[in-house]
Amino acid sequence: MTTPSESGTPVRGALSHIRVLDLSRILAGPWCTQNLADLGADVIKVERPGTGDDTRAWGPPWIRDGDGRDTNDSTYYAAANRGKRSLTLDISRPEGQRIARELAAQSDVVIENYKLGDLKRYGLDYESLRSVNPRLVYCSITGYGQDGPSASKPGYDFVFQAIGGLMSITGERDDLAGGGPQKAGIAIADVITGMYATIAVLAALNHREVSGRGQYIDMALLDCIIALGGNQVTGYFATGVAPGRYGNAHASLVPYQVFTVADGEIVVAVGNDDQWQRYCTAIERSDLAADLRWAKVTGRIRGRDTLVPELARTMLARPAAAWLERLEAHGVPCGRINDYAQAFQDPQVRHRGLRVDVPRPAHADVNGMVSTIASPLRLSETPPRYALPPPRLGDSTEAVLGALLGYDAGRIAELRERRIV
Repeated sequence: MTTPSESGTPVRGALSHIRVLDLSRILAGPWCTQNLADLGADVIKVERPGTGDDTRAWGPPWIRDGDGRDTNDSTYYAAANRGKRSLTLDISRPEGQRIARELAAQSDVVIENYKLGDLKRYGLDYESLRSVNPRLVYCSITGYGQDGPSASKPGYDFVFQAIGGLMSITGERDDLAGGGPQKAGIAIADVITGMYATIAVLAALNHREVSGRGQYIDMALLDCIIALGGNQVTGYFATGVAPGRYGNAHASLVPYQVFTVADGEIVVAVGNDDQWQRYCTAIERSDLAADLRWAKVTGRIRGRDTLVPELARTMLARPAAAWLERLEAHGVPCGRINDYAQAFQDPQVRHRGLRVDVPRPAHADVNGMVSTIASPLRLSETPPRYALPPPRLGDSTEAVLGALLGYDAGRIAELRERRIV
């Protein structure tokens, strides 16, 4: 099938008719708005004059200019802010609040992650903005949500991995060396909240097409990290027993884990009874394949402490490359344990184009490429677009105020002089 991009037909993003006023910072909100930007939305990122989003300063590492020198923007910032336009605006001052309301009146979506009640003091809460734009979809992202006994508490991703239960099932078993709770290697509560927020915004926009009305969205990191535990939590609901840590093993599948081999380690993921038989053939253990104790996944789970050591001894017999060749030939899911440098050398990763190098236009002494990860959303008719790099602080202030609000150069200069923008 030929896609529009392949045929030479100009491609408009799926959300090219949508404008987003992004009042968020750090990660969860920006992750959501970057998704929307990738899909074609015009995202106007509002940042504090002089400093911008906190994560601009979260380096090293830093974005580099065309000469390989560090700039003032971190790669952390770049990871979540591609495709946006930056407007500097001090919303703590009445003039800045008035400008924000004018922009909200011309926007479809507002995303914010301020502390509970902060934006109400500025007249930028949902009720205030709905009065000027009844079609507005307004999404608030907080740690604990807009109500409840903990609603006013501050919190970061790490905190929610802890209190939301994720750390209780992450890490090596307590009876093994290095056992104990462990956080994930990425800010997963922030990222998953950004993803759920994206779904909620798209649902609200779709409903608006039917009803003509916008609505309010209340997203909480705590809610999202607990929702992520789906299959583990429903097991607890059924049994009353809280799940524990299995390290690199799996609570419901055996063998589904890391094995040490002759020259390192690999992952083997046997997901069903048919794969178990093929795995036994690949490792030349017909005796295990014929043993009725291990024929069904339930038996392998209950007898893991007997079965896994036997498998581990067998896996030591060959190096990684030999095992992977044999396992893949028998259709057994498996893989090397890559770092990110190795991951981006993988032929499939390269084929899928998961690295995106976005040009950063020359500005004073800052130019060059910004390397980011491609969106995993693959739409045949309206694929993601990467037209804009992560913005420089305030790079679109004049364009936004002039084109959208009709401010002339003199008025914008006066706002700059007063440090409103």
